[in-house]
This record gives sequence, structure tokens and C-alpha cells, in this order.
Amino acid sequence: MPTFSDSFIVKIGSESFPARLRRDLAPRSCERLMALLPYAGRLIHARWSGEALWSPLGEAFLQGPRLPPENPRDRPRAGEILLYVGGHSEPELLIPYGVSRFACKAGALQGNPVLSIEDRLESLAELGREVLWNGAMDLSIEESP
Repeated sequence: MPTFSDSFIVKIGSESFPARLRRDLAPRSCERLMALLPYAGRLIHARWSGEALWSPLGEAFLQGPRLPPENPRDRPRAGEILLYVGGHSEPELLIPYGVSRFACKAGALQGNPVLSIEDRLESLAELGREVLWNGAMDLSIEESP
């Protein structure tokens, strides 16, 4: 497996956000995320989770051993990207842009923190509202050059 830095770029639509890998909180989950990189998918609004976006990982998610909870969150702060590996719902990335409580139609979920967007959170919130009212956007995640 290649070695990665802790600096990444999360691109939503035409906007790019620097993000920090959270190996300190969820090392195994970060390894699983890095196996997907560079990631390209779609983001839709996470209606069950409040002010959040989600990207279903589907076929991109490598099946493997079930990940244990690593500092799991059900109420992530804006910009705290969670990896959910499945169980009650499908594998996904959750990107909160405001007040969020991670959930699916079956009930509450918890995800492991894998990336943190710490700057330009107001721009992230604007994109979140745009997805809410206008529909899906492209998402990509890659190591920062």
C-alpha cells in the first residue's frame, strides 16, 4: 500500500477544501479510506442526518474485515467527515456542513472520523444548501500535492 501524507483535497462541485487525515482518531478507518483513493463519487443530501451530505461508497468500497468503532461519532461537527462501513445502512461517507445527527431510515448510526475540513466552513455550508435545493454534486478526494 502506498504511503500517504496527512493532507488531502476534498473537492465538491467546483470548490476545493483542504482536509486533514485523522489517523490519530481512526487509524484503521483511514487505511480503508486510503485504499479507495483517489476517490470519485457523487454527493447527495443526507435527509435523515440534518445538515449533512453523503456519498454512497457502493462498489468502490473494498470488502474486507469489518472495521471496529474508532472514536465513533453520531453528532459530528461541521467538516468532520465520517466513514460508515455498513450494517444498518450501506457503506458511505458523511460530510456534515452544520448541525447533524448521523442516521438512516432504520435509526441512529455512528461513523468513524477519517478527514477534517477546518477552513472555509461557510463555503461548505453554502454547498450543502445548494445540494439540498438543486441536487447531487460530484465529490473527489485525493492526496494534496
